[in-house]
Amino acid sequence: MTRPAPGKWSAKELLGHLIDSASNNHPRFVRAALKDDLVFEGYDQDQWVAAQGNHDMPWDALVGLWGSFNLHLARVMEAVPAAVRGRACRVHNFDTVAFRAVPAGEPVTLEYLMADYVVHMEYHLGQFEARLGDW
Repeated sequence: MTRPAPGKWSAKELLGHLIDSASNNHPRFVRAALKDDLVFEGYDQDQWVAAQGNHDMPWDALVGLWGSFNLHLARVMEAVPAAVRGRACRVHNFDTVAFRAVPAGEPVTLEYLMADYVVHMEYHLGQFEARLGDW
């Protein structure tokens, strides 16, 4: 499993990044249902990928973890009441933590962040598809 270019992630590292995204968004989704603002801790994605050694992990372990985590996240998303998911909030940091950034002070919802998580995942799954011949 090679990296497509210096400074680019291998396929396993890319999947590890999707696991990191799931693990960071899980507490965001849960905490958002329990508080009034939508301000969440960020993370340095490159440092997380480098620190975990995903490049050397077995495929079945990575795929299993990613699949299980996303099934759990789907249940978490579904469990949050629609009124909570759709509640507009101007106090957020989606300008720094969202894949599709939203300017500070502009109203956002937890529903937006949940959909943004899915868009982010689809974006990277598209990278897998586009690079199949390269890996």
